[in-house]
Amino acid sequence: MAVQEIHRTTHGGGCTCDDCPHGAREGHRRADLAFREKRDGFAAGQGLPAAVARSAGASRQWVSDELTVSARTVADRGREAGLSWLYLLSRRAVLTVWIAAGVLLLVQVGTALGTGWSTARTAGLLAALLLAGLLTVAARAQSLRGGLLAPLVGEDNRLSTSKAVPCAWLLLTAFAALLPALRLAASGPGAERDALYAGLELWRALPLLSVLALTSAVAVVVRRVVSVRILAQRLQKLPADRPRGADLLTDDAGRGSFPDAQYVLVSTVVLAHAAVSLARFPDRLPRLPWALALLVALSAVVYLAAKYAEGSRPLVLSVVRTREPGDLDAAVRTGDDIEIRGVGFVPPGAHTPEMLARLVVRIGAVHVHVPLVPVAGGFTNPSDTVLVVPVPAEVEPGRTEIQVVTAAGVESNRCAIDVAD
Repeated sequence: MAVQEIHRTTHGGGCTCDDCPHGAREGHRRADLAFREKRDGFAAGQGLPAAVARSAGASRQWVSDELTVSARTVADRGREAGLSWLYLLSRRAVLTVWIAAGVLLLVQVGTALGTGWSTARTAGLLAALLLAGLLTVAARAQSLRGGLLAPLVGEDNRLSTSKAVPCAWLLLTAFAALLPALRLAASGPGAERDALYAGLELWRALPLLSVLALTSAVAVVVRRVVSVRILAQRLQKLPADRPRGADLLTDDAGRGSFPDAQYVLVSTVVLAHAAVSLARFPDRLPRLPWALALLVALSAVVYLAAKYAEGSRPLVLSVVRTREPGDLDAAVRTGDDIEIRGVGFVPPGAHTPEMLARLVVRIGAVHVHVPLVPVAGGFTNPSDTVLVVPVPAEVEPGRTEIQVVTAAGVESNRCAIDVAD
């Protein structure tokens, strides 16, 4: 039903045409451009209604509300573009699989010109076709979630390094197991069959199976660790608009991540060694040296340790009254702006305008949304270390507690201040 719905909206918000001017990507681009123009215009003091232009507090709140509404529109268009991109990617991924099978056919034909055709080449082609067929069926079952990428996407809608690595090892192992299985089906009793059975002995495949088991276990443990830390509010996770290839090498904020990069690099190198071994000796499972298996294990330990160590809760260090040049020093009163200093107010992945607009400060029993203060190209408020909010008139004088709630829903510690009459 969802697939039919996408096809019916060929030129609407859910369009799947790659470069359609009325499609989801174009809608997201236009919404983002409109938001940037509005933000930069407000930063230059343009577009303010006369009714609020004379009041700094009223104009700031009006600008923040306008930008929040526009940011939500950009986020909605981004999610639509992400869904459209996933559906398009699912079809292209299947096409890529069959192109790879075709390339294997050409390579087999090219290398057979001098040595002649063999049962090993036939088994290789049949294994590739069988695996491509299974992947195609699996991709069609998850066409709206990226097809072949669906098992690699985490709950935060990003490509998961911990899932991608064992999936790569699983594909290689499955292909390597199909080759002797197909040859055994076509061979009769004799030396050839005995050699094929010898190639499947446990001692020969133990390093490969150990790597597959280890990387799969890492994927399970990482998912459990992340879930527990999120529930305990020790880790802040926010969803992305869509998966990206760079997710395998970066953190949630898009910065390069050493644990992820080294895990992918080491696994790719060792995987290439196993693939070459399989190409050289297709009648047996790849014989992986124990040294390379231990290298993958060491890389997995580093990656897993980094997952245990990452993340932190927002922390309020101090709260002070802001003072404009020329103002007198005074106690905090209702109507004043206060500056909340700390760390972790903007978690990784929360630097989009929509996520920044979700920041809330509790001043006693009053919930104050942190206003967006634009400048050319970005915002001065909020930031990861400083939040500036007004003290509403509803706050009662006396001892009051301040607490920050981030876009991920994680609460900070409480910091008490005195509000004067």
